[in-house]
Amino acid sequence: QVQVVESGGGLVQAGGSLRLSCAASGNTFSIDVIGWYRQTPGKQRELVADISSGGRANYADSMKGRFTISRENAKNTVYLQMNSLKPEDTATYYCNAAYHKGWELFTSWGQGTQVTVSS
Repeated sequence: QVQVVESGGGLVQAGGSLRLSCAASGNTFSIDVIGWYRQTPGKQRELVADISSGGRANYADSMKGRFTISRENAKNTVYLQMNSLKPEDTATYYCNAAYHKGWELFTSWGQGTQVTVSS
């Protein structure tokens, strides 16, 4: 199994930056993709960005240019660098690991970390 834990959320002023971390543990060799998602009350969880085990990054269109996803394999950690933050970026940010066991696919969610951007 794979577990992920997020950290790095907090309160920041508009225009500021935050870096979120997602630390994976367990059978990390089986991870295919790690992604960051966000959710606000009453709305569906949406993809922010994800990165494959090979390092290929994918971004939601609205995040391109402001957010950067990266990974540090030695620490089994994926980062989300968020710059030029806007109040509408306020949300709970979740990390998700998509991994396989044999031919079966699984996902593991973290507990979420709150990001609040003040105007």
